[in-house]
Amino acid sequence: MLASASRRLAARAARPGPKKFSSLAALGEEHQQIRDVARAFAEERLYPIAGEVDRLHRYPGEVVSELGEMGMMGMMVEEAHGGGDMDALSYAVALEEVSRGCASTGVIMSVNNSLYCAPVRANGDETQLAEFLAPFAAGEKLGCFGLSEPGNGSDAGAASTTARDDGDAWVLNGTKAWITNAHEADAAVVFATTDKSLKHRGISAFLVDTKAEGFSVGAAEDKLGIRGSSTANLIMEDCRIPKSCLLGERGDGFKIAMRTLDGGRIGIAAQALGIGQAALDVAATYAADRTAFGKPLTNLYAIQLKISEMACKLEAARLLTWRAAARKDAGLSYTKDAAMAKLCASEAATFAAHQAIQVLGGMGYVSDMPAERFYRDARITEIYEGTSEVQHVVIALNVLKAYAGESTALPAAPHKPEHEDVAAAA
Repeated sequence: MLASASRRLAARAARPGPKKFSSLAALGEEHQQIRDVARAFAEERLYPIAGEVDRLHRYPGEVVSELGEMGMMGMMVEEAHGGGDMDALSYAVALEEVSRGCASTGVIMSVNNSLYCAPVRANGDETQLAEFLAPFAAGEKLGCFGLSEPGNGSDAGAASTTARDDGDAWVLNGTKAWITNAHEADAAVVFATTDKSLKHRGISAFLVDTKAEGFSVGAAEDKLGIRGSSTANLIMEDCRIPKSCLLGERGDGFKIAMRTLDGGRIGIAAQALGIGQAALDVAATYAADRTAFGKPLTNLYAIQLKISEMACKLEAARLLTWRAAARKDAGLSYTKDAAMAKLCASEAATFAAHQAIQVLGGMGYVSDMPAERFYRDARITEIYEGTSEVQHVVIALNVLKAYAGESTALPAAPHKPEHEDVAAAA
């Protein structure tokens, strides 16, 4: 089966000695192999079902399981804990190809990798890693991430969900909104306030089994795009969880959430690239086959301009995404880079999807062609895991921080003798 063969190849490619990847000019051999594996899987298993998944709002469980067998539901988790034991760049290139085949599958994969497995791996103890990481990284179970709330979408520090210490248990009360994977998830990383007086320093993170007493899931949202992934509220009404389910230290929740979102933005950038590339593929293929005014559409400058702009924006965003992933792999700060990648990739995806519809004309507007689906799928990438407006704030603050310790005054103009001024005026 392709899944088992792909897992072996991906694992072998990811774990030999030193990486040959040394430049963002091109992928190294190992990362190219992973990209090829993901591309083959997308073309064989994802692209043929993507339209049906979208039309029926159907969770693609069978292919998600296969991704788990390939090590792609926990790509950056060690093999000992059920993962693929790969790096962030491998994750970015694989997720782009998966999303190119089916954006719904891409976001399911992204959330499980970036928003669930990553914080558990980074902050969990050995017991938590065994129970709440290994089966999720292996694709046997699915996780979700409970940060946003109905009244504080982009304000992560304003959590109204509370967690009360009740002796042998934590008792959670509150609602988390817009949660991807909500209906299929077996566990959630949930952020709740444990001390209101400390504001964002009083937020803690918890591992919540979705079968826990007092936990329920709201109705699935009827969405514009990525309709194969469920989105719903997580509702906690005196939800009791063991004291052992505190993730990290008490009060570490905000820090855990921000670090998690940095990595998650690399995933959404990759998803957006996949959607945008799929739109470019359809537009270029259609233009090559279609004639107008007695010649192929590709001979018309207006069409060439659209194809050029689509390709340039996607390639630039791809390099930003690879750079953010490479910095993460190198242990360097990548907050600004991930925000730039997510901002540029999501806007490139929306632009490419829009232009693809223009190239296809009427055919772009009907569901006989996937262009309209790409347009609907692309729009969410500018919203979740931080809107474009939030990304601009993150980028600007990081840029300005670099100048904070330096003199920002412009050099003074050189003094000119008075007679030179007179001469100039004359």
